[in-house]
Amino acid sequence: MNLTRPLLVLLLAGVSFIAAQTTGQRLFFHLSYILAGLPLVALVWTWLNLYGLQIDREHTSLRAHVGEYTRERIVVHNRWWLPKLWIELQDESDLPNHEAGFVAYLGSYEATRWTTRTRCTHRGRFRLGPTRIISSDPFGLFRFSRLIPGSGEIIVYPPTEEIATFRLPGAELSGGSTCLIRAHSVTPNVATIRDYQPGDSLNRIHWRSTARHGRLMVKEFELDPAADIYLVLDLNERTVVSLPREPATTDERLSTRARQRQPSLRYRQPPESTEEHAVNVTASLARTLLAQNRIVGLLTWSEQLEVIPAEREERQLWKMLELLAVVHANGQHSLAELLVAEGQRFSRDTTLIIITADLDPRWVTALQHYLYRGIRAAVMFIDPLSYGGWHDPEPLLNHLASLKIDVYRLQRGDALADALRQPLVLAA
Repeated sequence: MNLTRPLLVLLLAGVSFIAAQTTGQRLFFHLSYILAGLPLVALVWTWLNLYGLQIDREHTSLRAHVGEYTRERIVVHNRWWLPKLWIELQDESDLPNHEAGFVAYLGSYEATRWTTRTRCTHRGRFRLGPTRIISSDPFGLFRFSRLIPGSGEIIVYPPTEEIATFRLPGAELSGGSTCLIRAHSVTPNVATIRDYQPGDSLNRIHWRSTARHGRLMVKEFELDPAADIYLVLDLNERTVVSLPREPATTDERLSTRARQRQPSLRYRQPPESTEEHAVNVTASLARTLLAQNRIVGLLTWSEQLEVIPAEREERQLWKMLELLAVVHANGQHSLAELLVAEGQRFSRDTTLIIITADLDPRWVTALQHYLYRGIRAAVMFIDPLSYGGWHDPEPLLNHLASLKIDVYRLQRGDALADALRQPLVLAA
């Protein structure tokens, strides 16, 4: 609280009182009394202006993807008979671009509402609140604030893209490339059609065969030839390459404001680092593979080793997205160390999809040991050259292609579906 103005008013009151004693004029007496009482009146006014206020915050959703908009409605209630002439609300959330602030007048027992719309530009877990209420007197002598605790948090997931052209390298099950053993769970591979029996799940009914035969027919499934798929995300901080940040131009600022005025427009900005690019690719692959009813897991080593075992359940995608929303490339362990540490999880029926920008060939050596055991692999290589890197990745990519590994070179600004349409061909 700044006491400069109240002290100045009291100083003027003292000067007026001295002038009144010197001249004997009643005007100076009245002026000194008014100036002396003004800070007390302003102090009480400001304090009462914050009394009896209640704030309610309502969120449309506490989950969002980068590029989407989140909406929040803030309701301020005056639960007292005294009107609030001037109330300023400031939101202290750490969600980027979230500016939920306004000034309002509230009559006795009235309420005012404010709706804010924020475009999510960064993935992560962000705090919503606390909310600070600020009030002042009409003379601007005092300025009080009151902090109201926050109302929760919002998780912003990385953006995902549809990938319809990606071809997954198949892994061989022991005993052959396919397995005709009947599976009790639903897999992408249908073995045969049989008559319906009591106890069969309704989602196994094959409606075309039912219509053709005139009786209920159900599907039987075989084991998935690519049973376990592990997404291996490299989050070693020494491999991250970022674009230098430059101040936004006037045209860029104007285009950003225009997008914010169009809530239906979903804006997707290219990632600014190999870290964000790798996370976005991992999220898109997880979404695509789980939509194909694959068994997918996730491995990464950031501040600590993060493992999501390979499963096919409905919540698997959300578990992965929640992890990908908060992890960052601040790990000290290399991709080679990650592959060696989790090698016991990989069997012959496993497919590894590695997402990395690491140019160190030691992780390729670690991967070769699994290739000798019959494990299949694909590499999503985030090209550091497109982010301002200096080293040429061609020798590493050619080495991977020579090992019969599907390699995809992903550069900044490329559409993911186009980049994954065809793996690289070994250079002559």
